[in-house]
Amino acid sequence: MSIFPFPTALVHEWFSPRSAGGAELVVQQLDALLQPQLFSLVDAESSCSSSWLAGRSIRTSFIQRLPFGKSHVQQYLPLLPLAIEQLNLEGFPLVMSSSHLVAKGVLTSPEQLHVSYVHTPVRYAWDQMHAYLQASQLAQGPLGPWVRWQLHQLRMWDVLSAMRPNHLIANSRFSAQRISRYWGRSATVLPPPVAVERFDWQQQREAFYLCVCRLVPYKRVDLVVRACAALNLPLVVVGDGPERKRLEAMAKTNTRFLGYCPAADVEQLMARCRAYVFAGVEDFGIAPVEAMAAGAPVIGLGRGGLRDSVLCIKQNAATATGLLFPDQELASLQAALAAFEDGQLWRLLPAERLRCHAETFAPQVFRTRLQLLLQKLWDSHNHDPFAAVPVV
Repeated sequence: MSIFPFPTALVHEWFSPRSAGGAELVVQQLDALLQPQLFSLVDAESSCSSSWLAGRSIRTSFIQRLPFGKSHVQQYLPLLPLAIEQLNLEGFPLVMSSSHLVAKGVLTSPEQLHVSYVHTPVRYAWDQMHAYLQASQLAQGPLGPWVRWQLHQLRMWDVLSAMRPNHLIANSRFSAQRISRYWGRSATVLPPPVAVERFDWQQQREAFYLCVCRLVPYKRVDLVVRACAALNLPLVVVGDGPERKRLEAMAKTNTRFLGYCPAADVEQLMARCRAYVFAGVEDFGIAPVEAMAAGAPVIGLGRGGLRDSVLCIKQNAATATGLLFPDQELASLQAALAAFEDGQLWRLLPAERLRCHAETFAPQVFRTRLQLLLQKLWDSHNHDPFAAVPVV
């Protein structure tokens, strides 16, 4: 049953089997809390009997009817702002959007309350644009100027559409900082839900380090591989992607690449590893919290969302859940790993403490905090809707 006695709407960019990350975990919790009518650019899930959305009514945009729209929606990037604006949200007093690209840009009336949960301002249009252009074959070819122009247009629409929601929620202080920088707006920070109950924190730990992520450049798995090679530390890398061949070429015999692994295998590896290592900058970072739920300390870069989730042993050993290193450089990570090994710091980071900390990100905690926030926003929105409108 919904927490509100009236119809609500939930807008998500796309429902696709190809997308099953942290954003989708947030959407599932929003769906459970609001029991809303779902809206999306495309829907390739409701027709799948194995999907949590099987048989659901999902209202979609014209992208759904274009060739390969359901399977490759991102190829229509220049059309996505227009498409999201065509969704008709009349009759829904409360609109919730789950946005990492265009969902926040839906059109609502002054009487409607629109709250947007922002996973990130679109990375490849802002701070990661140059890395995206360097890695894009299309951007390197004759269409390069057109690609740059499209990103310029997207940035302008991104700022314009960011003014539309009544209230923004960010998944971390880092995301809130980016929202302030690029959109000039403030946001309430509410970390996303993490399925901590999946993990067993009471298993015997082994002397290997673990890295689980997509093997793409910005994750900086190369730093993890090189640091472990220099210190001759056993490393297991789970994940696949365009960086795999390059990473395998620089690795030594101490590193094993397992490629894609089923969730059950990842859970076992997290439950047995000495520590989880991550060198990328994440908006939040689900995997480090999952590692802590499995009782594994985190050795991570002290930037981005990890500063909200990992408590560094250098700050307070009594509450610590990991070790954060300051710079995204090989020497910084190598020094952290050496200190972790030489000082046997894992002995100061008991699995039970890590699990208790991870449970503060559990789905039920997320739902409780979000329900209180939405009820407060709804009460404020309806108390005096004309209070902010001056009359002369």
